[in-house]
Amino acid sequence: MPKIVITAETGCDVTPAEAAELGVVLVPMHVTVGEKTIDDGELTSAEMLERCRQLGVLPKTSGCTPHDFQVVFDRIHAEDPEAQILHVAYSAVTTCSLASAEAAAEGRDYVATLDTRHVTIGQGLVVRELAAWLAAHPEATLDEARAHAEGVAARTRMAFLPGDLGYLRAGGRLSNVAFLGATLLKIKPVVELVDGRLVATKKLRGSMSSAAVALVDYLALREEFDPARIVFVKSPGLPEQVAQTVEGHARDLGFERAEWYETGNVITSHCGPGALGVAFLARA
Repeated sequence: MPKIVITAETGCDVTPAEAAELGVVLVPMHVTVGEKTIDDGELTSAEMLERCRQLGVLPKTSGCTPHDFQVVFDRIHAEDPEAQILHVAYSAVTTCSLASAEAAAEGRDYVATLDTRHVTIGQGLVVRELAAWLAAHPEATLDEARAHAEGVAARTRMAFLPGDLGYLRAGGRLSNVAFLGATLLKIKPVVELVDGRLVATKKLRGSMSSAAVALVDYLALREEFDPARIVFVKSPGLPEQVAQTVEGHARDLGFERAEWYETGNVITSHCGPGALGVAFLARA
């Protein structure tokens, strides 16, 4: 059976080292700071934020281009002409990346795509779960792998607390009215993935630690969750005390393993410094 190679955008926040270990190939998304556009990951997120501070600008993001995917698909095919590719995509309603992947896949019967309808660690969780499943099922067909990933994506729950609402507003993901109200009232909006879209679904007040605990409760207590793992992502500037508090609370709820990741340039550009995200699977 031909080998199946997973591709995903860098916005899934799977690190390059982990991607290499899993056999996943990352396709670069892009960030513009001032007049310069860089590949996601070219700078650390802390370096990118510092460059923005020095220039007095907010970063802007753009998805992968068809050329980005052509380069990756060509390289995989050249290295293993029998390999099949499953692109596990960043939510299509938030970026052009899936459309770019589909354009690059034209004429390539060895490429399939899947819209996870998730971003950052939600998409990353689908990638990690699929990679583990493929390792356990090396005989799987491309259609079977896609169906499994689709099922995982449907069970993935993900939301985050932005660190700086100005970044969400600059990215067009928060209205000026909502920004002003949240800022004046010191509200921390929960931004959740609903049908692939980033939607502010709940308003939290209080310290970041208390809001982080409330975020986990909001997601985990409304349906039965799979206790095997909970995944967190943080952007530069999140206090360690907040991380320790929210992880301890998740373990108290029954999650057996907690994993932490850092936001890349694209996700940091949307959530700002000091943000926290959480993802896990609903029980099948």
